Amino acid sequence: MFEKVFVEKEIRHHPRTLHILSKLRKEPFLIDQIEDYFGRVKKPYLQKRDNLNLFIGSKKGRTVKQAPDAYGLGGEPHYYFIHAYNCIYECEYCYLQGYFNSPDMVFFINHEDIAKEMKQLIDNNAEKTIWFHAGEFSDSLALSHFTGEIPFYFDFFKDHPEAKLEFRTKSANTREIEKMAPLPNVITTFSLSPQERAEKTDRGCPPTSTRIRAMEKLYKLGHPIGLHLDPIIHSENLFSEYAQLLDELTEKIPADYFEYVSIGVVRFTKEVYRQVQLNYPESDLLVGEFIKPEDGKVRYPGSLRKHILGKIQKMCLEKGFKNEAVYQCMEN
Repeated sequence: MFEKVFVEKEIRHHPRTLHILSKLRKEPFLIDQIEDYFGRVKKPYLQKRDNLNLFIGSKKGRTVKQAPDAYGLGGEPHYYFIHAYNCIYECEYCYLQGYFNSPDMVFFINHEDIAKEMKQLIDNNAEKTIWFHAGEFSDSLALSHFTGEIPFYFDFFKDHPEAKLEFRTKSANTREIEKMAPLPNVITTFSLSPQERAEKTDRGCPPTSTRIRAMEKLYKLGHPIGLHLDPIIHSENLFSEYAQLLDELTEKIPADYFEYVSIGVVRFTKEVYRQVQLNYPESDLLVGEFIKPEDGKVRYPGSLRKHILGKIQKMCLEKGFKNEAVYQCMEN
């Protein structure tokens, strides 16, 4: 999976490092700190296909950061925490291809520091339900059997029922979640696209049907789950494909079981859009009518976004998803 593994000397013998290395069975190169190597020289994004390296170390500085507006359900504070960089998947629209100078993966093992920052935020927001999201810079479950931090976060949020945790994933790797007793404040959420769309753009990801089976497993075990219909990509058969997806999903899991459903249309920063043009020049992602509004995002015109989001939201409500649980993501 990884060409080379680099480990910070300071944490070479940390139990989490040893756990990861035992799974990889590869002798690591020891380094002083990740920042001396990761991203120092521009590495083409598509080199991840045959020359992917792994760095293991401690995250320096802040590990928990405030999420952008319209990131989650409104009216409550949302934060994301940084447990890793980059992803084993290769979604054509992924913003990571324009975010870091390298596609190499980074695992951070100092989860106690993350929990300390979370605790401070919880204490400072005693009157509110505060949300923490995993999966901003890396899929939160795809390699969780390697990284082994899932039990740590279940223990932390069991002790802090007033806060909520979201694991965001495009994977079907729920084995670590399945081992845990369900908690009402720990929600596993899955990003889904219709199978026809996923086959075109969700490179390396499990098929949509496989992800739905993983969701069904967690549902039967009593784990809270959520759904992200994001990014929605405009196409001729868009609405019929999403109707079929919602049919397949609700045949397995009752619509009113979902904690929430976010819907959002594809959007890029200007740099990510340039990277998509470079990496996937034949992609039908580039066929759409995009504009560059004042916020700097490359996205569909407002009238088209409104039409798509309104129609998909109506379809969700007609299938029985709770009205208060369906929201539009990153749309102000």
